[in-house]
Amino acid sequence: MRPSGRDVSEMRVVSIETGVTRHAEGSCLIRCGDTHVLCTASIDERVPPWMKNSGLGWVTAEYGMLPRATHTRSRREAKNGQSGRTQEIQRLIGRSLRACVDRPALGERQIVVDCDVIQADGGTRCASITGGWIALRLAVNKLLKSGMISSDPIIDHVSAVSCGIYAGQAVLDLDYPEDSEAGVDGNFVMLGSDRLIEVQMSAEGSTFTREQMSDLLDLAAKGSSELIEAQNAALA
Repeated sequence: MRPSGRDVSEMRVVSIETGVTRHAEGSCLIRCGDTHVLCTASIDERVPPWMKNSGLGWVTAEYGMLPRATHTRSRREAKNGQSGRTQEIQRLIGRSLRACVDRPALGERQIVVDCDVIQADGGTRCASITGGWIALRLAVNKLLKSGMISSDPIIDHVSAVSCGIYAGQAVLDLDYPEDSEAGVDGNFVMLGSDRLIEVQMSAEGSTFTREQMSDLLDLAAKGSSELIEAQNAALA
């Protein structure tokens, strides 16, 4: 039995609210159970210096957790420097979102996606990627509407979900009580076409079989499909 009482293939309740900030070109608040992340996308008509005159666009991301996003207060990283975990997660978000972008079609401009965790209960990087895609989509919609670009650079959906082995069973969408005790923990980033962008998996005290890996991939595909439905509903 999972601590939440969910079935092994059952996602937490997902809700996505768009247009939650006034100034960002794209924004949403994504809630995956008790994990809540504010995602904004900002358009910059410049690219990093090393990309100048390349004709290519760029998508990057920044990630952070508010001091009381968890049960105890953490110190602000802006004051103390980013942890290795934060740097790793924001690189993952950037890589994931770039996988769905036709960079020549975006033109020589940059879109920065900021993901700020308001409340954490496991799966913050996955929620950030899923919500970050919504913010990116909304920002690109503004570029299209204004005529600044002539063709849509977003080629597919991107979503991410965690899966793991908890109490000997393959389970979908781990919350914190499961994540902290899982024998195997993984994050799956996928396109809407079911193609994989990235898989981060590790044994957390027990090894796993190839068959279990296949079970986790099947669960991830199910979760990704449900997240894309939630993305489409939010955009509608």
